[in-house]
Amino acid sequence: MKIVELIKSHRAKVGIIGMGYVGLPLSKVFSFKGFAVTGFDIDKQKVLSLNNNRSYIKHIPSSVIREMCVKYHFRATEHFSNLKQMDAIIICVPTPLTVMREPDLSYIVNTARSIRQNLRKGQLVVLESTTYPGTTDEVVKPILEETGLKCGKDFYLAFSPEREDPGNPKYSTEKIPKVVGGVNRISTDVAVLLYEQVVLRVVRVSSARVAESSKLLENIYRCVNIALVNELKMLFDRMGINIWEVIESASTKPFGFQSFYPGPGLGGHCIPIDPFYLSWKARQYEMVTRFIELSGEINISMPYYVVSKTMSALNERQKLLKGARIVILGMAYKKDVDDIRESPSLKLMELFLKEGARVTYNDPFIPSLPKLRHYKFSPLKSTPLSVKMLKKQDVVVISTDHTAYDYQWIVQNSSLVIDTRNATKNVRGYPERIVRA
Repeated sequence: MKIVELIKSHRAKVGIIGMGYVGLPLSKVFSFKGFAVTGFDIDKQKVLSLNNNRSYIKHIPSSVIREMCVKYHFRATEHFSNLKQMDAIIICVPTPLTVMREPDLSYIVNTARSIRQNLRKGQLVVLESTTYPGTTDEVVKPILEETGLKCGKDFYLAFSPEREDPGNPKYSTEKIPKVVGGVNRISTDVAVLLYEQVVLRVVRVSSARVAESSKLLENIYRCVNIALVNELKMLFDRMGINIWEVIESASTKPFGFQSFYPGPGLGGHCIPIDPFYLSWKARQYEMVTRFIELSGEINISMPYYVVSKTMSALNERQKLLKGARIVILGMAYKKDVDDIRESPSLKLMELFLKEGARVTYNDPFIPSLPKLRHYKFSPLKSTPLSVKMLKKQDVVVISTDHTAYDYQWIVQNSSLVIDTRNATKNVRGYPERIVRA
């Protein structure tokens, strides 16, 4: 097959659709391995930035983009007609939830239709976007076959779940094992061969459905365990027990225990969303995934718990939440990244505003809040931290525990700190100012 020869010789042209936290790192890996890579995105600003050697993702510096463009001839485009020139097309688009917490496959469907318009014989298409089992076979394949081309004969189709961990220097894209499953055997063969050129280990599975399910299991495992410690946090708080100390002591067991940590809710594109994809699909098989849905409910409730703790702490100080000055520290969904996808900080801000509080935020990685799909905030910019600013606040809420923050200094200059991440564990003195939530 021609595509096999092109892949083995690294002459295959690779098109990656979606230049976000998954697609851009993947573009880097393929580029650095000598493949001609074109990045596709509907966001004109992203395309312009990349073609001008500028990065918009914190852990991928502009120097890397410059090297991709200058040395390896990477280019970005908003013109999907260029897909005709690609030998391999990899889809890395969002898969959010609707307001009713049902799968929103509009990005996948629209992308598949764009590929359909430009599909030619011999191409490989791989879906990386996290979704429910059957999406590749039941949604993407029929759209592509509307061209009259047949999967496995005229083109190849597979699923390989993304496993990015933004900001984690230990596990970069090429070091993370890649699960790959095609809708048929020959598609699996071609997709496995492609990824073998750029990552250290490829894990071949029997089907696209297994690969799709693998990703869901990974994230549901984390979701359920985080829900468990979140529930225990609320219970132990009533009992006067520090959940963080409990976890630390339990983690000394050398077998049979893995540490998970509570927080103000779940963030990121995967863990808060993926369980609902599977529970929605399960209903088509007349099953109710009670365990999964319960964990989702607990994690969704955590921002409300933080607001309740804040209200109680203010009441003890004879103050009202309505009208209170609150600054949220950290809008990113986890520390030391600039990613706000599904961040619980956004929900916290919304809930505080609904209660009538005057809310600002600080985040060293997010200078201003972009336009958001589910939140209608006025344009907000990160408020610089200063002694004067902290002393004006009625409450400082630590929502994301960025390492750049000096927590000793923050507590020292604040009247009340709501700590959702145990960030103040090493702060000396001022215990009356700290409330863990």
